[in-house]
Amino acid sequence: MFEDGQRGLIESQFKEYFYDYPGRKPKRMVGKEDEQGEKLVPWVGELSPIQLAQIVAARLDAEFMGLNLTSRAKSLIDREASVIEISGASRTPYFCSGCPHNTSTKIPEGSQALAGIGCHFMANWMNRDTDGLIQMGGEGINWITRSMFNGEQHIFQNLGDGTFYHSGSLAIRQAFAAKTNITYKILFNDAVAMTGGQPVDGPISVERIAHSVRAEGIERIALVSDEPESFDPADLPAGTTISHRRDLDTVQRELREIPGVTILIYAQTCATEKRRRRKRGTLADPRKFVVINDLVCEGCGDCSIESNCLSVIPKETPFGRKRQIDQNSCNKDFSCVNGFCPSFVTIENGEKQKRPESTNVFPDEKLASIGDPSIPSLDRNYDLLVTGVGGTGVITVGALITMAAHVEGRGTSVLDFMGFAQKFGPVLSYIRFARNPSELNQVRIDDQQADAMIGCDLVVSSSPAASRTFRKGKTRAAVNTTEMATADFVKFRDANLQASKRIEAIGAVTGKQNLFAVAANDVAEALLGNTIYANVLMTGYAWQHGLIPVSEKALLRAIELNAVEVSQNTKAFNWGRLAAADPQFVASQVSEPGMPVSGLESLDDLISRRKDFLADYQNAALSERFSQLVARVRAAESNINADGNTQLTEAVSRAYFKTLAYKDEYEVARLHTRPEFLNKLCGDYGAKSRLRFHLAPPLLSAGTDARGRPRKREFGAWIIPVFRLLAKMRFLRGTKLDVFGRTAERKMERALIDEFENTVNAITDNLSGDNLSVAIDIVSEYLEIRGYGPVKEKAADEARKRIEIRIAGFLQSSARAA
Repeated sequence: MFEDGQRGLIESQFKEYFYDYPGRKPKRMVGKEDEQGEKLVPWVGELSPIQLAQIVAARLDAEFMGLNLTSRAKSLIDREASVIEISGASRTPYFCSGCPHNTSTKIPEGSQALAGIGCHFMANWMNRDTDGLIQMGGEGINWITRSMFNGEQHIFQNLGDGTFYHSGSLAIRQAFAAKTNITYKILFNDAVAMTGGQPVDGPISVERIAHSVRAEGIERIALVSDEPESFDPADLPAGTTISHRRDLDTVQRELREIPGVTILIYAQTCATEKRRRRKRGTLADPRKFVVINDLVCEGCGDCSIESNCLSVIPKETPFGRKRQIDQNSCNKDFSCVNGFCPSFVTIENGEKQKRPESTNVFPDEKLASIGDPSIPSLDRNYDLLVTGVGGTGVITVGALITMAAHVEGRGTSVLDFMGFAQKFGPVLSYIRFARNPSELNQVRIDDQQADAMIGCDLVVSSSPAASRTFRKGKTRAAVNTTEMATADFVKFRDANLQASKRIEAIGAVTGKQNLFAVAANDVAEALLGNTIYANVLMTGYAWQHGLIPVSEKALLRAIELNAVEVSQNTKAFNWGRLAAADPQFVASQVSEPGMPVSGLESLDDLISRRKDFLADYQNAALSERFSQLVARVRAAESNINADGNTQLTEAVSRAYFKTLAYKDEYEVARLHTRPEFLNKLCGDYGAKSRLRFHLAPPLLSAGTDARGRPRKREFGAWIIPVFRLLAKMRFLRGTKLDVFGRTAERKMERALIDEFENTVNAITDNLSGDNLSVAIDIVSEYLEIRGYGPVKEKAADEARKRIEIRIAGFLQSSARAA
């Protein structure tokens, strides 16, 4: 029997050897097919020892009677085990925070682009009208023939700077010779970023690229950059235009109308490379930060549409999901500020303030009081799976653990499955232990063979690839329950990781008694000041639960040998131990554990919070107006609900509050000048920091952006007194003296209040147990009307259409029931 992985190679060679020459021949040679010609081993996928064990055992049983090898092989797999598959959010590789490609791969509406080799290939799955797969140096070549059959249409072709130097310039030469209508977007990011930030081989620069393509005969060359002032027109070929990246859409619209080959060079340094250089001190780290005032934020997600950035993450608040900036991962691209929203404030000349030293003192006495765990023995091989997110340091966990095993003289191996993982994709590290290296005969953890898992990310930990290694009664798991943003949050503002469902699914497979959970990112942020320590904290947590078969001494020595922030990583490891041994103590040390607030309040608290807010928003009369409608709905719902269900009342409370408290100029001014907000900025970034507010006031237009919307302007701290004056003038809201109330947006917002009240009154007049769920859906539609200006207007138009259809159906069904 011969078996090759995937396509047969050795099998066919042996067949030729045995059957094409004279001599004794075997009666049957088994490989991809069995003795009856049926499929024996799959041609695709990865073969595993357990797969082959059952095939080999069946044949050995015929030769060695009584050993019962077939049943013993089958016992290696629990046939009742199930692989976890949870729909919804997934851990998909994505552009890094602040990546130039977040902007550079955008194309104008109505255009298409072709993908190329490099990180920018990921634009394929980002709803950017980009597709295709081509070899390096073949960019645009497939378009040459295609365009001959589609009316010589135009297309954009993404091309990396490293690929251009390698062989992409030849593709441009061929396209030019063929007179193809194509714009090559040469993405100059100053590094071979996809494989770790190596320098591009050979001398290359924006100026050299421009002169090279001009020498090929291309006339129209455009340069777009986030720092256009850093380029001298004299260094570029005559006629080359230089534009700021905010004008990218305009430049591309011009280029797509020019026949033949045109060139757009997009110059912006790789965000990850910038981060590396800043750490090494070779690039200045701008003392500038961006924050979001969550009370001003509407949670509309327009900032994510503009920036495509994973550092713009959800924030659960008592007033619903908003957005915040993850300062630990932010690479200071600042394109999120372009979102049409006044909630953004940038801090200049600031510096993140460190916590007082007293809060950083580690409780050594507390650590000394906890006992050591029982370390797993290595009487047999021990398999440990580590899961996490690329770019967060999860590979370091495997490196530390295997180094600790090496220090103790153990046999160990680690196999990291990464792929695009450094771009926030999934990471699975397979770590295998034995008493000595000779006892390790494979590096992959086979199906249902994991003894333990350190789950540094909940999504990857509950993925099919990870859960395939679980076995009930065998696998123990330590899981980080913090919800880390996925690409789904960028594309879908209300994406749900279904955290509780994922934790429950892991517990169902491993057994609840074998599942240990901690919000590691929240603990690391609160106690160590940075979520980057969460993975090492998880290592300490898992060790204290007895999941790692090496000593504490060896692990601490591995941290020391790693020579990266040894003191802080040691603290992280020890905080993880404490979190496992005494979770109540650690919880008492975490002032802001990061638990979602919304959904934890009682209905009375939810209503009371909104009543108080409305009184501050305008006056007690508005607060009372809110109370009366909510009370009417509550009474109607209680009449049809014997079980005390209050979902409709909750939905009305949230939606009516949001509709009443629309954020006009008076309200934005009031929220930006709240002492709690300004004092927090001062405390976080220092008293000497300067604030800049980013607004698009309708009376002070600064032109339009690429999407045809009013362009935002910066306003310094001098506007704070103006804000305070505006906030005091909120009594003018809705009166004849309200200057801002005359705009179409304000008229629409006031009309929505009347529409909402009419809708709710119609619902309560016709409410029954049969149509309650429909009523909740109708009211919830008003929560989809979010944002500012054109964003809110579009949302209102779409929601109104859905509400009109649903309310009509609701009333018709109620009439039929009557």
